[in-house]
Amino acid sequence: MYRFSTSKILPFVNDEDLIRRIAEGFLVAQPVIRWHGSLPFEYESVLVRHIAPHSFLASSLWQPFHFIDLFAGIGGMRIGFESVGGKCVFSSEWDLLAQKTYAANFGEQPFGDISKIDEADIPDHHILLAGFPCQPFSIIGKQKGFADTRGTLFFEIERIIQAKRPTVVLLENVKQFRTHNNGQTCKIVLDKLYQLGYHTHMAVLNALDYGVAQKRERTFIVGFDKPLVFRFPPPYLHRPHLKNVLEEDNSVDKRLFASDVICKKRLQRVGEQGKEPFYPSVWHENKGGHIGMHPFSCALRHNASYNYLLINGNRRPTGREMLRFQGFPESYRIVVDHAAIRAQAGNSVAVPVITAIAAEIMIALRNNSRIKVADAVTKQPSLFQFEKGTI
Repeated sequence: MYRFSTSKILPFVNDEDLIRRIAEGFLVAQPVIRWHGSLPFEYESVLVRHIAPHSFLASSLWQPFHFIDLFAGIGGMRIGFESVGGKCVFSSEWDLLAQKTYAANFGEQPFGDISKIDEADIPDHHILLAGFPCQPFSIIGKQKGFADTRGTLFFEIERIIQAKRPTVVLLENVKQFRTHNNGQTCKIVLDKLYQLGYHTHMAVLNALDYGVAQKRERTFIVGFDKPLVFRFPPPYLHRPHLKNVLEEDNSVDKRLFASDVICKKRLQRVGEQGKEPFYPSVWHENKGGHIGMHPFSCALRHNASYNYLLINGNRRPTGREMLRFQGFPESYRIVVDHAAIRAQAGNSVAVPVITAIAAEIMIALRNNSRIKVADAVTKQPSLFQFEKGTI
């Protein structure tokens, strides 16, 4: 079954050899490849993403770099930046069950409460990643310096940026972040980054445009320590299909099926709305009781009602399906119960969106020679393996 989350890092040789290796790696006889950004120099590496049944997107990469993963969740941002040659040197996540999932998949336990971590203990890094919560700011525009963000989690990011001075900062938040508190919250964050010397770019991106079958809009802020030319990734031309996500009903835990009462009620309401059911589809019930049917999932939620989304109007998505909706690789391990993975997937980022942003950041840095790379690196056919060495 084809998955849209797949990507490989390949050493650049020449077009003919690259296409042949792509075909071998993805088991596609006649791949179609297009380049995104400038062509790589000889011996540089290329990120190749499988974005449609026979189509691939190739991006030139910079050299390996170090990053930190704050408010890490289950590591969606980490996977995206590892996909373009990054090595995570520090992670922080306070939720114990998310820590368990993270440790099972990355082999390391994230540090806990970020407010308890001394910034001096965080390793130097090139890129800071943070999908921080959007909580109300205690004081807005009343004082100078950091005073107006103390008591919020963004302050923890500020103090780390101030101490470590990463080359790039990537922040992620909900779509409504831009308008939260009449836009004042977003303004404070952008102002703080400016005061710290960062040149910012902001956009709302929809995961549905980047190879996953989920409509999920999120705000992204990219800040560079120099005024570099940067663009957010353009949407892919191909939309994924639910058949690449869904499991067969006969292999799904029976406890995930909705009751006959719920199923009949949904079907009746769809009829009252004058709609004809189609399959496969995801049925979404909003707060007003309206039923929407889509060839993709609406946004997964951390604390959503258990019946918020129903596959084909009769069952809830499995843990693996929810991870696929977020673009996680098939090898990603589920080590917690269904309620926990449902919450973790709903609170995560869509990995292919992060990978696409990471590739654009690499292009911006590559074109402007902004990263000092790690010295001791061994290049492998499909990944970067870091050996002993420091930046």
